[in-house]
Amino acid sequence: MAAHDGELFTVLDDRFKACFKGSARLEQLYTGCRWAEGPAYFPASRSLVWSDIPNDRMLRWDEATSAVGVFRQPAGYSNGNTVDRQGRLVSCEHGGRRVSRTEHSGAITVIADSYQGRRLNSPNDVVVASDGAVWFTDPTYGIDSDYEGHRAESEIGACYVYRVDVQSGVIAVAADDFVRPNGLAFSPDERRLYVSDTGASHVADGPRHIRVFDVAEGGKLSGGDVFATCTVGAFDGFRLDTAGRIWTSAGDGVHCYDPDGTLIGKVRVPEPVANVVFGGPKRNRLFICATTSIYAIMLPVNGVATF
Repeated sequence: MAAHDGELFTVLDDRFKACFKGSARLEQLYTGCRWAEGPAYFPASRSLVWSDIPNDRMLRWDEATSAVGVFRQPAGYSNGNTVDRQGRLVSCEHGGRRVSRTEHSGAITVIADSYQGRRLNSPNDVVVASDGAVWFTDPTYGIDSDYEGHRAESEIGACYVYRVDVQSGVIAVAADDFVRPNGLAFSPDERRLYVSDTGASHVADGPRHIRVFDVAEGGKLSGGDVFATCTVGAFDGFRLDTAGRIWTSAGDGVHCYDPDGTLIGKVRVPEPVANVVFGGPKRNRLFICATTSIYAIMLPVNGVATF
């Protein structure tokens, strides 16, 4: 039976007790979004950038002043974002059906917008590996309706996970057996790639789980077993801490999974969560995109360094 510490944390396994402080509080940093997604933390400017997809804008929160302003509008109905090793913003754009990079000058570079001559569906979430390769998922959420992009037919006819070799520009299918691939993240040593499948949104009794793959040299994937199945809502975006625990979005907050696949605890959030990212000077502040709002909580764990 779950043990509760106040109203914020749910302990399902004693291993979760080392992952939070009872004095921690969930802070609401901003509210007013239609669907908050894709948080990316920039250590150099101490700021958080995220997408508000239906409003076709990206917002920016300043850690020093707590001020929030528009970072970009229109924003191509951007969804997932990340920061690469050079401190540049990499974004998935539903509207442009592409993955783009914002250079330090402000110029936009297109990383991928098609595969074998056919337009991508609507890139959803993205990570950049230490070798510079860009990995992203490509479900159809941005072309299913005009709410999060522009209604259109899929030219590819399937939803894949892709890897882009940024040196050559070659885009390759990394995994092709998903219903709706969504969030993705590497293990701390990058030997494993976790990918969520939210196919239950389109298929009766469809997947609402995270799968795990082994990553070989050159980005070849193998395995793909189900790592965990969501108990409330569906997994969307997620991040890992340095101990290999997964902190993932869910319908009732943020769920924390041990590397062995055990759900060990939850951070309860008053709105369904879409995505998270670790930030702050020590990467121990968890920023949470939850429907209309952005929340944050300090934790005694550190996120995997991705910048």
